[in-house]
Amino acid sequence: MLLHGGHGNWRHWARNVEVLATRHTVWVPDLPGYGDSSLPADHTLEAMVALVGHSLDRLVGPDTPVGVAGFSFGGLVAAGLSVERGAISRLALLGPAGHGSKRRPKGELRNWKPALEREDWVEFDAAMRHNLMMHMLHNVNSLDTTALAIHTQSCLQTRFHSKRISRSSQLPQLLERYTGPVLLAWGEHDVTAHPHSTASMLMQRRGPCTSVVVPRSGHWVQYEAASDVNSLLLNWFDQKFSPCQET
Repeated sequence: MLLHGGHGNWRHWARNVEVLATRHTVWVPDLPGYGDSSLPADHTLEAMVALVGHSLDRLVGPDTPVGVAGFSFGGLVAAGLSVERGAISRLALLGPAGHGSKRRPKGELRNWKPALEREDWVEFDAAMRHNLMMHMLHNVNSLDTTALAIHTQSCLQTRFHSKRISRSSQLPQLLERYTGPVLLAWGEHDVTAHPHSTASMLMQRRGPCTSVVVPRSGHWVQYEAASDVNSLLLNWFDQKFSPCQET
């Protein structure tokens, strides 16, 4: 199962689904309050995790082992699910939120809502492009029409506001409670964390843990470095990584 990030939808995994599906059954939901999913009753991580877990259990049964990958806020949801559900065989967290350590922003994000209200589509488009480069992508050549369309649709459909939860420090405690194998991966230029120091902090857990930094990529690493991440995830969920290593 692949869980998208905040201000996202299932299409955060647009460049990964088909490759992963060559060897695995892949479930790619819109999280509650995003995309086409309805909003949960409570704006809490616990409510989000409970709804995702309930849906997963209905699809595959509560005792069926499932591998889970989560991106950004979806990484924090995936970590919560791994603790609450139990039958999570392997966990992959890409640029996960909730680590509580320092970020390294490139610049301020632009508020696109005034342009939307005025129907100023030139300014609206410019704000979306600016925010993609400030927060999600590293290389300007990665900002193609597909990335822009995914990001724009995601922002327009987001109703669950995850910022407060994402800026918390819940992830280390959740990883301490999950004893299965964990893959941590960041783009080299991810603005939401300092990858090596954050990885070192998160790897102080009981279970096996692998950390990887993907070169020449930003926060949306599975889009910007899709080929590298697809190979990484296929190897991980095929259990070809040895435990407790950092690359």
